[in-house]
Amino acid sequence: MLTIEKIPGLEDLGKETAKQVAEQAATITQEAGSKAIGFFSSMVGDPKILALGIILIVATIVVIFFIKRIIINSVLGLIAWAVLKYYFQVELPFIPSLAASIIFGLAGIGTMLVLKFFGVI
Repeated sequence: MLTIEKIPGLEDLGKETAKQVAEQAATITQEAGSKAIGFFSSMVGDPKILALGIILIVATIVVIFFIKRIIINSVLGLIAWAVLKYYFQVELPFIPSLAASIIFGLAGIGTMLVLKFFGVI
């Protein structure tokens, strides 16, 4: 059976290859670092960057504001669905009414009740 110790020069070749790879990795890292520093230093004092940052902050605040409302509406719809289904024993189709309550909230449950009243569902 052949092992690394039995093949002459293989161990030295591995060490030399590892050394070359380490040197290349160091060179690539230094080049990437210098390019990143150059890129970010070119942004300093650029009014476009400031405007973009402000726009992103405002967009985040607006999205969070609307997502809170959507989540609250969905939770209220789910609670109303559970109360109607289990407390008042209103027979609504399970999956469609549950989906409507989660997606559209209280308006979805209200629509399902109107459809139930007119005999559509």
